[in-house]
Amino acid sequence: MSYSPLSKSKPSPEERELKKKLIELADLELELADRELELATFQAELRQFEDRYLRIVGWRYAKLDEIRAQIAEAEARLKPDDANAEREATQSRKRAEESAREAESLEEVPAKAKFKPSDELKKLYREIARQVHPDLASNDADCERRNRLMAEVNRAYEKGDAARLEELQQEWKRNPEAVKDEGIGAELVRVIRKIAKVEDRFAAIDEEMEALSESDLQQLRNRVEEAEDEGKDLLQEMADDLDREITKAKAEGYEVMRRLVRKLDDDWLFSGFNIV
Repeated sequence: MSYSPLSKSKPSPEERELKKKLIELADLELELADRELELATFQAELRQFEDRYLRIVGWRYAKLDEIRAQIAEAEARLKPDDANAEREATQSRKRAEESAREAESLEEVPAKAKFKPSDELKKLYREIARQVHPDLASNDADCERRNRLMAEVNRAYEKGDAARLEELQQEWKRNPEAVKDEGIGAELVRVIRKIAKVEDRFAAIDEEMEALSESDLQQLRNRVEEAEDEGKDLLQEMADDLDREITKAKAEGYEVMRRLVRKLDDDWLFSGFNIV
């Protein structure tokens, strides 16, 4: 069993310091749970917006990229000695394949409902985050176990799966942290190190939140939400613009294909004449 700092009538200076540090750690654990909840919610909302963007706009980019790849490839066949045309065709095909993979992945996954975690779900997440957070681990093995569990917690939270969160919480309670070292000195060191790790995690969360806030995806999300406040659908406007670009690209593609067909016919007639 771990050492109890309240087991003596007259606490020693070390015991008093330990008590102070335990109170400090408890306050930090509460704050950390709130910060992790804020980050997890932000990440889930951003992923949901990305899903919405790809479903409305992304597949259109994939279609446009495919048409442009076909045009570039036809142009390269029209200019077989042009290295730049060949390079452009290769790059265009690569972009089209990447866009196609994104579009195909969307077809296999149902659209996500709007992410609106309930107060009960948030409360449950805070409780579990406070209990199992990896920065509260006492050793490497414990940290790895907590990391795996926390990843499961984040996935369940994003899905709004309260039952899974409760299951994970019970799983943790059935596997309590094993404390091997005894004595006030070991306990004090352990608590001090946990405090330091929690403070480091605060800094990491700040950096991650800042990076997400400044990302291109979040900037687009801000613009879309501002437009919605004005009664506009920016994503649909982008989709309409892409539809016009697709129509224009198709017309360009038809013309390039006609030129290619004429060239192939001419080449065939010319080679046939030589044969004769």
